[in-house]
Amino acid sequence: MDGIEMLKTRRSIRTFAEKKVEDKIIKEIINCARLAPTANNVQPWIFVVVRNKELKNKIAQITGRNGSFISQADVCITIFCDDVKYYLEDGCAATENILLSARYYGLGSCWVAGDKKDYAQEVKKVLNVPENYKLISIIPLGYVEEKVLEQVQNITKKPIEEIMFIDKFDKR
Repeated sequence: MDGIEMLKTRRSIRTFAEKKVEDKIIKEIINCARLAPTANNVQPWIFVVVRNKELKNKIAQITGRNGSFISQADVCITIFCDDVKYYLEDGCAATENILLSARYYGLGSCWVAGDKKDYAQEVKKVLNVPENYKLISIIPLGYVEEKVLEQVQNITKKPIEEIMFIDKFDKR
């Protein structure tokens, strides 16, 4: 799949097939995340890859309706950043790299919010992450049944004419 196709076909997936994601693919996805843009090359991130079923269930329970489907995913990647000036921007760039590289490898994923969420501290505690780190996002990922992919590909996006302006905003 080429890069443009990957970008255009990435969707949030909340239903996963019962198929194991190979360790080498997870390692490549984390490798892509660590290569994300970062202010002043600070690279404030750490990535906790959760495979343990009980831990995934606990995170799903903690996040409630935001992440109740996390327990269904084969893998859950949590992104944390040290509390530096641009932690959120850096962590979001790494998160997007995870979402896109997961799509490249034929995996479904979904961005579950972390920063400033009431469950962020509890997720950090469950995963034994040091206090100076902030939870940026939680990404459940796994293989997806073909019928689910077909359904989400039909989700419409706003036309470019509604959202793109040249030189200045125009209410139209």
